[in-house]
Amino acid sequence: MKTENPKPSPAVETIPDISFELLNQARDGMVIIDDQNMILYANPAAETLWGYDPGTLVGRPVGELLAASVGNDGSLSFAEETPALEPVAGEVTFENRSGNYISAEVSLTAARLGKGGRTYRLMMVHGITGAGHRSRVMELQNTVFRSLSSEIQIQDVADMVCREVEVLVPNTVAVLIQLDEQNRLRILSGPGMPRRLAAALEEMRLTDADIAALANDLGEATTIVWDSYRSVGISLGLHHCWASAIRTRNGRIIGIFALYSRSERNRSEWPSHIVSSCVPFCGVLIEQHEARRHISQLSNYDPLTGFLNRTAVHKVIRSMIGQPGDNHFALYMIDIDRFRDINDALGHINGDGFLKSVSERLKGISRSNYILSRSGSNEFLIIVPNTSQEDALKFADRLHECVKQPIEIGGNMIVPTLGIGISLFPENGPDGESLLSYAEQAMRHAKRSGLGMTHLARSEDNKAAQDRLLLGSALRESLAQGLLNLHYQPQIDVRNNTLYGVEALSRWNHPTLGNIYPSRFIAVAEETGQIEAIGTWSLERAVQQILEWDAHGIYVPTVAVNLSAGHFRNRNLPGFIARLLSDSKLEPHRLTVEITESVMMTENEDTNMVLQAIRNLGVALSMDDFGTGYSSLSRLTRLPLTEIKIDRSFIMNLEHDANAQAVTTAVIGIGGRLGMTVVTEGVETVRQLDLLCRLGCDVVQGYLFARPMAPQKLEEWIRDGGLQAVLKQAEEERAASSAS
Repeated sequence: MKTENPKPSPAVETIPDISFELLNQARDGMVIIDDQNMILYANPAAETLWGYDPGTLVGRPVGELLAASVGNDGSLSFAEETPALEPVAGEVTFENRSGNYISAEVSLTAARLGKGGRTYRLMMVHGITGAGHRSRVMELQNTVFRSLSSEIQIQDVADMVCREVEVLVPNTVAVLIQLDEQNRLRILSGPGMPRRLAAALEEMRLTDADIAALANDLGEATTIVWDSYRSVGISLGLHHCWASAIRTRNGRIIGIFALYSRSERNRSEWPSHIVSSCVPFCGVLIEQHEARRHISQLSNYDPLTGFLNRTAVHKVIRSMIGQPGDNHFALYMIDIDRFRDINDALGHINGDGFLKSVSERLKGISRSNYILSRSGSNEFLIIVPNTSQEDALKFADRLHECVKQPIEIGGNMIVPTLGIGISLFPENGPDGESLLSYAEQAMRHAKRSGLGMTHLARSEDNKAAQDRLLLGSALRESLAQGLLNLHYQPQIDVRNNTLYGVEALSRWNHPTLGNIYPSRFIAVAEETGQIEAIGTWSLERAVQQILEWDAHGIYVPTVAVNLSAGHFRNRNLPGFIARLLSDSKLEPHRLTVEITESVMMTENEDTNMVLQAIRNLGVALSMDDFGTGYSSLSRLTRLPLTEIKIDRSFIMNLEHDANAQAVTTAVIGIGGRLGMTVVTEGVETVRQLDLLCRLGCDVVQGYLFARPMAPQKLEEWIRDGGLQAVLKQAEEERAASSAS
């Protein structure tokens, strides 16, 4: 039943009848407001917009109309005591008394009327129709397409879509969800989405039946993202949901677009219509996201492991360093021990399978915010944000632990081990190159320490790298100019107290850098590839020195020269030694070549052939520093050795350490049974000498007898009876000890 229009108030009676009728029949809402912000008149259109019964708006404060406003551009205000006369306009969205959201264009016009000059305002309200809303959706669609053709990130475009939809349907939360390759829900955008509900949705994996249901009815998406989570949503302040699946042209379901309402009231069909209208361009958005991700995968990711490649991780490191605030993180450089052996023995296909298995284990213990990269053939980088030094070391332990279970590759069970170097930002450098350099140095240090080791970068490591660079250049120059020289340390045959021979030791006194210890420059020579040149020079110089001593009437039975492992991979080495002996007419037994245990570790057909060829020349072969590396008795018996040298580390505590005595006794016994001469280094006291003699050692050398000396000093030591003086002093010390 139509209600009669209310009788106009006295203030309106002065308006001509025709003007009043025009206001009364206007399709737009018309509201007259006095200078106290009270409603003097509201036409039927205004009452309908706000959902008030006829005649019930008059006498109410106008602020009540906009109290339920959920969107106001700020240009409309009713609070001024003296309203301005200039017209103002704006757009507002409000919730009417029926619970529906109304978007409207509102304009205010003011005028002073009557004798007292009181100010009145006319508010004109034009409700935006469904066609207007559709126009805004089309505008949003065009904005999306323009954005996708630019360099704007997909995530930013998706966020923009959600925000704009939340403006179209106020008091809602819009969410764009992608379906990944495993049919899991992944939130592509949902700025207002409660985390708890987002986490619950991302734990869901759709079944084939779910996919079939969505393909048959896109509206089934509401069942998936709401019906099962209604109680969770309500507890988070969400009361209704409208959702639609997103389907490509070929029928594949790729995502869901959902709109959740914070209002408890039922809504009209408008939110559902908005969702349906947005689905087509949301589908384009997801397809573009997949395409860009695929391109990014090809350019930024390692195809074998799926980790970031070297170029991409360097960008990430620069980005992390550039972040503001107290930013810190740990960078792990990880190298798989003995991977080359696996590749060579089992082939590259099995090697790739082994790498993939290791990478999956590394990923399995890494959190979602960790950065993983494959930076080399068997090298990985892991970046752990916001971690302390202590926690960084704990995670390294977990890395070692996660790979210790065997991996079956090509019918073989292989237990991986890792060499791990760790650098920290900002402690180890202000830039990515410094961090990577520190981590690599630390990793190499870990590899040198043995299998399955970790090393934390220190400032000394970088200094050592710079030191190596400087020394490497200076060493190359010194070799070319003949600035290196050899010193010689006597070796004493304790079976007859005579000179057994001498060991040649490289010395380097640089014109500007000064005297450089062998422990420094030999390591540099090995890393810079100059160690073989030093070894070749040492052989030549030692042979010349023997000839010079012979010419001076000084007989040195043999000179031992230490060669690196690289020499014994060179098949030309025996020929070089043969020519050297032939040209100098030196008897082969007067030259001894010392090898390290690393030669034993890299034993192969070429190495064995080179060693046997040298021994066939009549040159002695000595195993230097026996017991400090990875010696095995089976390998020891296969090598054509004439000597074993016991490292000084066993002798330091020989007088007091029963274990050191047991090891030394065992080595002396092994050498004797294999027919090898046993030489012990580092003898510094008479008690050590006497104990070694009782254990059956053959030859000793150390500071008790003499330090390494220049050739002329050694010649004087021999002429002046240096050995006899030491033996006499030792006898006096024994006598004094017995008397006390």
